[in-house]
Amino acid sequence: MSKGAEINAVDKTVVTDWLKIRADFPILQQQVHGKPLIYFDNAATTQKPRAVLEALRHYYEKDNANVHRGLHELSSRATEAYEAARGRVAEYLGAANADEIVFTRGTTESINLVAQAWGGKFLRPNDVILVTEMEHHSNLVPWQLVADRTGARLRFVPVRDDGTLALDQLSSLLTEEVKLFAFTHVSNSLGTINQVEELCRRARAVGALSLVDLAQSAGHFPVDVREMGCDFAAFSGHKMCGPTGIGVLYGRAEILDAMPPWQGGGEMIVSVTLEKSIYKKAPQRFEAGTPNIAGAIGLAAAMDYLEAIGREKISRHDAGLTAHAIEQLAEIPGVRLLGPKDPRGALAGFVMESVHPHDLTTFADRQGLALRGGHHCNQPLMKKFGLSGTTRASFYFYNTLEEVDRMIEILHQAARFFS
Repeated sequence: MSKGAEINAVDKTVVTDWLKIRADFPILQQQVHGKPLIYFDNAATTQKPRAVLEALRHYYEKDNANVHRGLHELSSRATEAYEAARGRVAEYLGAANADEIVFTRGTTESINLVAQAWGGKFLRPNDVILVTEMEHHSNLVPWQLVADRTGARLRFVPVRDDGTLALDQLSSLLTEEVKLFAFTHVSNSLGTINQVEELCRRARAVGALSLVDLAQSAGHFPVDVREMGCDFAAFSGHKMCGPTGIGVLYGRAEILDAMPPWQGGGEMIVSVTLEKSIYKKAPQRFEAGTPNIAGAIGLAAAMDYLEAIGREKISRHDAGLTAHAIEQLAEIPGVRLLGPKDPRGALAGFVMESVHPHDLTTFADRQGLALRGGHHCNQPLMKKFGLSGTTRASFYFYNTLEEVDRMIEILHQAARFFS
């Protein structure tokens, strides 16, 4: 039995061989600066298994054509695969049907679509958009832009010193003035896992819509938008073994149908005259121009791959790596950890005394260890904690405990070197 195998505590059988799964990722089988690659930058983007690479290659080698517009065989096959991918995403998210799935370039574009299309139509002066202080810039800047345009106002749920939301203040913040409450499921800097169902329920109680940023959760554990009770949800394919440049906006059908188009062009129209256009229903209304066909197909392949492993198993594996890392990091002299201890997402954000995060990540890179240093598109949050940035180690199911132990060795070396 390999060291990477997971053992069932009841019957002692091997249920998952993680090292065998790791071998599905060609990029991990390399050295960086003469050292075996340890890739702990998964919150920024994940690596791609052969199943996804093969799906992309097959499309471009066998079925490459534009969708929806052609009557020839290649176009028919491309269209079938593209729309099958939409159905796969709906199934993966627990959506009511595929018409609630809009393909975008990623989480950022999904949120911008809601801000500009929904917000541009429905927000009025002095309406309130509620967000949290832990949001990624992609779930903050779009709301700033639409607030400037419409006269709406922003309001913020504070983050406590332990990295959790100050939910005791929510009643005074989530009032009937709030038209939309936008928040992350898992913080990309703190690892905080927010109480999504409760937050969505509280939003509904005052008549507000809810938008959940699933970027750090959709590939790590089961998510079901109907169980959450959210009105919108957004995520990126590249953070869950899929290609870059493909993402998803989930929206409840009746809300999408009430929204105007965001971008105009081909594909999203029923008919066009020189004076006026008639638009398709959602989701095609929001997919102007040639879509990322290969990206959608690759995303569906990634979802198949994750489901074959099991999202619950991935969640347990990630949690084990993260808990081990947190425990070991706490023993390194001069290290300050951010965020709650448990539960938390599959990442650890920290600062090391007297070492800038950029210097620390450069030091680690020379040992083959890929970390991320900086503000992680969380500048207001960093300012709240009195920091210019942190070092972040983020984990996924193809990582191992041995890699975590090696990271700890490297960080001990860095502490001695910079002291």
